[in-house]
Amino acid sequence: MGFIDKVKGIFKKSEKEAATSAPAKEEPAAPANVAKAAEFPADSPINGYVPGLGAPPNGKINLAIYWAAGCGGCDVSLLDTDEKILNIGDMSNIVMWPIAADGKEKDIEAMADGEITVAIINGAIRNSENEHMAKLLRKKAQIVVSYGACACLGGSPALANLVPGGHKEILNYVYESVPSSANFLADSGKKIGDVMPSVKYEAPEGTLTLPVLYDTVKTLDQTVDVDYYIPGCPPTQKSIAQLLNALVGFVYKGEALPPKGTVVGVQAKSLCEECHRHKENRRITNVYEPHEVLNIDYDLCLLDQGILCLGAGTTAGCGAPCTKADQPCRGCYGPTQPVSEQGASIFTAIASLFPVQANDATMDEDDMDEIMSVVKDPLGYFYAFSMSKSLIKRAVKEGGQ
Repeated sequence: MGFIDKVKGIFKKSEKEAATSAPAKEEPAAPANVAKAAEFPADSPINGYVPGLGAPPNGKINLAIYWAAGCGGCDVSLLDTDEKILNIGDMSNIVMWPIAADGKEKDIEAMADGEITVAIINGAIRNSENEHMAKLLRKKAQIVVSYGACACLGGSPALANLVPGGHKEILNYVYESVPSSANFLADSGKKIGDVMPSVKYEAPEGTLTLPVLYDTVKTLDQTVDVDYYIPGCPPTQKSIAQLLNALVGFVYKGEALPPKGTVVGVQAKSLCEECHRHKENRRITNVYEPHEVLNIDYDLCLLDQGILCLGAGTTAGCGAPCTKADQPCRGCYGPTQPVSEQGASIFTAIASLFPVQANDATMDEDDMDEIMSVVKDPLGYFYAFSMSKSLIKRAVKEGGQ
């Protein structure tokens, strides 16, 4: 029994138990300002999901989901579609999904070009395996979706681009400099060459290989052509539902997909404009981490309270869940449409709140430096998700590579 079949069995059992234990309830009408879901062949209280759609008229599509350099949260967000995952099972054969299905690289290679209808790829391109699989899936798929902040912007893995010596410096640090590694080398009498992983090893069972780690972490669209983007760390269920509804309409009704290059789930405004907090544009004289503010005002802009928030340079669409939880926006949805350099845009917006203008100057440059020194890693803070898409791209040692 496959993964989707097991899920179907669980939901069928739950529906049967619910039907015998409680009377049916009438679902409340959607608010007037909420867009109506697409019409489907049967009614359902779950937006975008109709139980028992069955295979599409032209047969199931082939779907591949691949996990590159990321934390796994994007895969979990797809599992979190709850009942909507049955739509995926109805309409598709999952030919690869490492977290849930046993698809093999050799099986993908054996498929004809374009035989996969949709490939959803999350994670940044960090090593040779990520690049190979991205190019392979691009060749075999009609549609490629860049899914999540790491695939779209570089994400947390791209902060490695700030290491001047690239992957060699990182490996040396991990296998030689950190206390656990340094103590092991000292106690065992081994040298770093004895413990440093090799990309190839001849074992009795055959040749074993590891991916080659790259100096520069790239986004998916810096490696292959991409059709659609879904940002977020991870993407929200609203964005996933929009993608799923579009695929359902395409597969079952022959409806046209959105234009190529569409960024799913975003809005043409900044996150500040969808945040519930009101802004007073107070001058910043101190900078705090959220845990350092004992009584955060739930209704006042976090920047007005001295907490650095990246919402001013981040596109809207997520619903601002972080600021609702008294946490600042970290920028995982990427820059607003007019902005190409997210980190610089945010830094400029924050710098405008320092009292240094002629009409209210109360601090000089040294005072500003002292305040900003609280931020121990400014580049990592302002480019937490977008380093691969920045003008900086990566740090280099003087003189070259």
